[in-house]
Amino acid sequence: MNSRIRILFILLLTSLYINAQEHGIIEGKILSTDGFPLPGIAIKLGKDAKATETNANGDFKFANFPTGNHTITLEGVGMKKQSKEIKVLANQTNFVEFRLIEDITTLKELVIKIKQTPNKKKETVLSGLDIKPIDLPQSIQIVGHHIIEQQQAVRLSDVIRNVNGVYVGSARGGAQESFWSRGYDMSSNNMFKNGFRFSNGSLPEVSSLERIEVLKGSAALLFGNVAPGGILNMVTKKPSFKSGGEISMQMGSNAFYKPSIDIYGPLNNAIAYRFTGSYENSESFRDIVKKERYYVNPSILFKVSDKTEIVLQGDYLHDDWTPDFGTGMTGKEIADVPRNTYLGATWSNGQTRQASVSGLVKHEFNKDWKLNFNSSFQNYNRTSKGTERIQPTNDGYWERPLGQNKNLEQILGQQISLQGNFNTGNIKHQLYTGVDFENSYAQAYTYTFSPNTYGSGNIFDFDNFDQGGAIPEATNTKIVKTDTNRFGIYAQDLISLTDKFKLLAGLRWSWQEAQAETYDLTKTPTTITTDAKRIDHAFTPKLGLVYQPTQDMALFASYSNSFTPNSGTTVDLKVIKPSLIDQYELGIKKDFWQGLLSTNITLYQIENSNLAQTAEFKADGSNNTDSSIKVLSGATKSKGVELDITARPTEGLRLMAGYSYNDMRYTKTSGLNGSFIVGDRLARTPANTANLSFFYTVPSGILKGLSIGSSANYIGNRVAGWNNQILIDPDTQVVTLRDRQVPINDYTTVDLSAGYEWGKFSVLCKLSNVGNVLDYTVHENYSVNPIAPRQVLTSLKYKF
Repeated sequence: MNSRIRILFILLLTSLYINAQEHGIIEGKILSTDGFPLPGIAIKLGKDAKATETNANGDFKFANFPTGNHTITLEGVGMKKQSKEIKVLANQTNFVEFRLIEDITTLKELVIKIKQTPNKKKETVLSGLDIKPIDLPQSIQIVGHHIIEQQQAVRLSDVIRNVNGVYVGSARGGAQESFWSRGYDMSSNNMFKNGFRFSNGSLPEVSSLERIEVLKGSAALLFGNVAPGGILNMVTKKPSFKSGGEISMQMGSNAFYKPSIDIYGPLNNAIAYRFTGSYENSESFRDIVKKERYYVNPSILFKVSDKTEIVLQGDYLHDDWTPDFGTGMTGKEIADVPRNTYLGATWSNGQTRQASVSGLVKHEFNKDWKLNFNSSFQNYNRTSKGTERIQPTNDGYWERPLGQNKNLEQILGQQISLQGNFNTGNIKHQLYTGVDFENSYAQAYTYTFSPNTYGSGNIFDFDNFDQGGAIPEATNTKIVKTDTNRFGIYAQDLISLTDKFKLLAGLRWSWQEAQAETYDLTKTPTTITTDAKRIDHAFTPKLGLVYQPTQDMALFASYSNSFTPNSGTTVDLKVIKPSLIDQYELGIKKDFWQGLLSTNITLYQIENSNLAQTAEFKADGSNNTDSSIKVLSGATKSKGVELDITARPTEGLRLMAGYSYNDMRYTKTSGLNGSFIVGDRLARTPANTANLSFFYTVPSGILKGLSIGSSANYIGNRVAGWNNQILIDPDTQVVTLRDRQVPINDYTTVDLSAGYEWGKFSVLCKLSNVGNVLDYTVHENYSVNPIAPRQVLTSLKYKF
């Protein structure tokens, strides 16, 4: 047995609060299995604090220990993990004793670490940025793998339920989920995986996630061309030099089953590995709809030296699914057909294949300076064939439109960042600077059918619906290839002017070049049309001020700027400039009752003052009817408030809650034919969303290992379809309103769970949508997908 066995003595603050003025005394004793004291074990408080050792009697002591309720965990190679509760009172001596379960008598080192509150805990987020949330003039929410596992998340939307103000906007025919935040669609450019932009046309695998990070508001400084609502970064599990793992089986309603595996450990003193994988096979509450997918995610860690490490990882998703555009609408109402009725052709099918490889080199020059270099390559391929948009007449008559799609994309990304801490006199600096480059090469295929429909009838009498004949063949008529390059250089400095005042100042220069080629395959020979090369560039600054009157409170204000490229041209056929977007935030972060409760409140306003809209006249002065000819003549404003709450009122209990209000409307339009209406709320943006969840595990006693939990999610009233438009008769100039908005009612879903853990085995059961609530996610007015009814899901797990 190794004579130097490291013991990790982790102090988790249940109170989550350190009072700099109040301390107590903690004394402890470490005994062997047979009761003999273990002398000479090094004990450290935190990473850099002074150390002590157990004496000849196995005793240790800390004279100045933070007051509060603490959970102390003792673990090490060859021994069973133990946890004890201790309440440290000011100016009093508090005692804790450990007796090792296994036969280990050569323990040499004990390390004590203090886990801070969610506001104070230093996090490494967004692939390298080390910062305490309380120091950042912006809202960050992190959902870790413990919550993902406790809630038995199957889709990313299950995880997002814990992030207030972020919600599913549509299910896109069952192929993907689109997410919205603060009125903006996050799906096109704002989805990241391990810090790299992620092709979001798939349903990401959740079982491999260590956590998700949501940075609300503007992230343009760090990532360039992103929408201002916020970004979502998925972080996969990494290798570990500690051996372990688990196998699990999820089973549930509608013939759902999903085995998965997660194993990790060292290959030698310098190399560690991890492998996660899963297989899913399921039917659906929707007739005909089914899914089969598998996912693998191997990774390896090289510990080159004490200061340098390299992480290599790859993943591959193979997903076969059934395209499902839901129930559709009749006029401005959702069609009243049974929730299970599938209106598509039974042979409809879709395939998604997505793979990525990445490498990360991390080097620490010293405790204050470190360098990260990241490289990533992704390959995305999605094809589908079937019947599509469900748009029946008001009485339910519908001719199924046929559709075939093929989309390919390859994304190459490179990032290098430097982070350092230094002082200029009494002023502390935390510098984060870097350069990034990204190339995206996308191909979109267009197909046509003859005839272009497959069966017809009335959706309210579906048994008599003409189901069509054989599977039709389509002709590829067009391919559009788009090559996009992005480059950015940025610098951000968190300046601690005093212990109470901090200034965050940053600037990014972004450059983007895009060019599309269209291949017309209907002509012989094939004609190729090359669009004008689009080049956009802009400086995007960020400035924030943080005031911390106490250790438990931070007040902040910030301003940031971003840009969004626009399609189309000006009236003189030049590339239209990007829209510039200003964002303002005010907020307060506060811990209460010695850290038992942590809160964040944020108020924001996002202004797009130069929204691109269709031009009224062409260059020759004639009326313009071409929607690709535009002017910067519109404006939108998104404003709202967000509240986040995290609480640990007692051992074993964790609560999370949030509320968000958003109001996003058009504040200026051109007033031209086809323009939007001033004052209209943008489609698919609910005014109110809220979430609440708790999970409790009995920590001791006869019921130790028993757990119960619940989560609730509220989505408020919203408008689906499209936004209303102004219509101007070209002959009479009479102005009318084209009413295209579809009101969707609010809804609340509640999930319940219960489980039990004994030894290395555990079982967890969940009843989702307890009230069997019926509502819908809507993409425009043709993909109207009902949410899942009441369902049961059970997880069995064995830990190595």
